[in-house]
Amino acid sequence: MNRRLIGAVGALAASTLVLAACGSSSSSSPTTSSASAAAASAGATAGSGGASSASGGASSASGGASSAAGGGTTGPIVVGSANFDESVILMYIYADALKAKGVDATVKPKIGSREVYIPALKDGSIDLIPEYSGTLLAYFDKTSTAASSADIYKALPAVVGPAGMTVLEQSEAQDKDSIAVTADTAKKYNLKTIGDLASHASSMVLGAAPEFKTRADGVPGLDKTYGVKFGTFKTLDAGGKLSVTALKNGQVDAADLFTTDPSIPENGFVVLQDPKNLYTAQNVLPLIATKKVTPLITKTLNAVSAKLDTATLTALDKQEYGGTDAEKVAQDWLKAQGLS
Repeated sequence: MNRRLIGAVGALAASTLVLAACGSSSSSSPTTSSASAAAASAGATAGSGGASSASGGASSASGGASSAAGGGTTGPIVVGSANFDESVILMYIYADALKAKGVDATVKPKIGSREVYIPALKDGSIDLIPEYSGTLLAYFDKTSTAASSADIYKALPAVVGPAGMTVLEQSEAQDKDSIAVTADTAKKYNLKTIGDLASHASSMVLGAAPEFKTRADGVPGLDKTYGVKFGTFKTLDAGGKLSVTALKNGQVDAADLFTTDPSIPENGFVVLQDPKNLYTAQNVLPLIATKKVTPLITKTLNAVSAKLDTATLTALDKQEYGGTDAEKVAQDWLKAQGLS
């Protein structure tokens, strides 16, 4: 499976979700209105007592995550994923961990990009999705300068809360976007950092997902932060097989790949250093509709986050990349961690 689908699939998914939202929505599940209002006003939720970030992060006392105790009833919950395989693995981890605790959880994989699944969370087509802290913050606040795990996590409540969403505890696991080139290209142009591309990019082709062309940390960010302006943009998938194949075969000179992608070491690709932090901390965390937050769901998902780190995430990706079904990867890991 490729890590993300091409934009056309995302668009199709978007239209499907809109139609689904017009019919029935998981938001009809009973909730406790007072708890929902409290969670929405507080913003992000962590575990009982307001847990801190896995990376030394923000506590509820400092305006970061707040306690989720007293949320809605544990009714049916739909867990979605973005359109790449790591997100699918995490979706199954969340869903199966919840099922093990008696929660009626179903899945809706590969919905599309953030531009598709955030509206799906708002309209109730899905209730929960694995997210990445830095890009989530950038989606809601394009002016934010937060870069560290702790600062990003602390800033999230104020931006996701008004949208009716809550972030639970973040994990230590991170997966960032990166600009990758082949070893030959790196040697040819003596490339070590993204900024080294500035004097060569005008004659080069960049491959990435369609949304990368307009995102703040995509094409505009490369120009603003490093003065890198690629001569051609080739629409591919987001770090998936299309991007990997195009980079490997010389159809593009550089590609947006994810740092936990097993194809990077397998193909000897060179990830260019990012000294100016265009790509901020990207801790994996659950993003949930506030009205779906309950103590049981919070405790269960926070326990998952406590077990996830970058090495673990990379290993899970490698299993799926090697041909193991994403749900089996998730189930095996949950069992090994005593979470199922």
